[in-house]
Amino acid sequence: MGAGRSGGPGPVGTETGDYPDARDLDRCRAHSPRPLLVARESFAIGGVRIRAGSVRALELPITRLVTGADVTLPVRVVHGREDGPSVWIDAAIHGDEVAGVEVVRQVMAGLDPKTFCGTLVAVPVVNVLGFMTGDRYLPDRRDLNRSFPGSARGSLASRIAHLFMREIVAGCEVGIDLHTGSDRRSNLPQIRADLDDPGTRDLAAAFGAPVMLHAKIRDGSLRHAAREQGAKVLLYEAGEPLRFDAYAVDAGVIGVRRVLAALGMTEPVDEPSVEPSLECRASGWVRARRTGILHLDVALGQKVSDGERLGTLFDSFGKTLRAVYANRDGIVIGRTEAPLVNSGDAVVHIAN
Repeated sequence: MGAGRSGGPGPVGTETGDYPDARDLDRCRAHSPRPLLVARESFAIGGVRIRAGSVRALELPITRLVTGADVTLPVRVVHGREDGPSVWIDAAIHGDEVAGVEVVRQVMAGLDPKTFCGTLVAVPVVNVLGFMTGDRYLPDRRDLNRSFPGSARGSLASRIAHLFMREIVAGCEVGIDLHTGSDRRSNLPQIRADLDDPGTRDLAAAFGAPVMLHAKIRDGSLRHAAREQGAKVLLYEAGEPLRFDAYAVDAGVIGVRRVLAALGMTEPVDEPSVEPSLECRASGWVRARRTGILHLDVALGQKVSDGERLGTLFDSFGKTLRAVYANRDGIVIGRTEAPLVNSGDAVVHIAN
């Protein structure tokens, strides 16, 4: 897709770059049937147009604080000199999931619009209000990732979702949605996607995370709403909330770069080849059967067998209350990091 849709109040931003010349286009020849010296069409977003071979930062208005200060959605667009796919990457739909923000920063820092094919739209912080306070939810306690596709006159969450769908998703064919574990949980780097769709599965495999999980789509999620509009979406899960876990950030950065390369937007990634992702078709949580202090003996990425001991619950004096056992064969893709658990709490996530 060569251009997005315009709409909404005009954003503010800056632009760099110029029109293409033939010397810089050798790498993109295979991806473009058009004559080399014909300038690529500009990309429209938020009422502005971004010329080929340039980068532009802009802000899409969301609302105002009670102080009168504007709250805006930060966007940065790399519009390459030559044709290629239009892709978005986003993070912090949940305001406490900060690792994806660092993934976006590092990915964008390594891109040159003069040698880039296609268009990348980056939104490092979607839930701006939650991000400012380190809160997963919006001020009215709504979950933004249960509010898509949204509406222009609904709740604040619904309006943000509507803005994102109109300005970001509508202009793109592929999306990468970056997440971490929820409160006091850590996740193994993994891609969750519709693995029954061949194109989506190919992109999930290209990402190269340790695990790719065929995950059901939740109503109201960005992945659901975007798929309804025809986009292919990868959901990346890794690390803990409110942490820049190095293993989660590093795997996310290299994974996004691999996807861009697989789409023909950049040169192949100069990294050692990885083992194929372990494909999993289902998963489930092991839950505590007593209240107590938890000591887990399993790590993320560890393979376990049904009935294997995963940890132990103790009381405050060290008396053993109950062991925790695996309920299936599989690989540990998530675990609680909270030492204090109540009966029924989810403690280990196993994919099989």
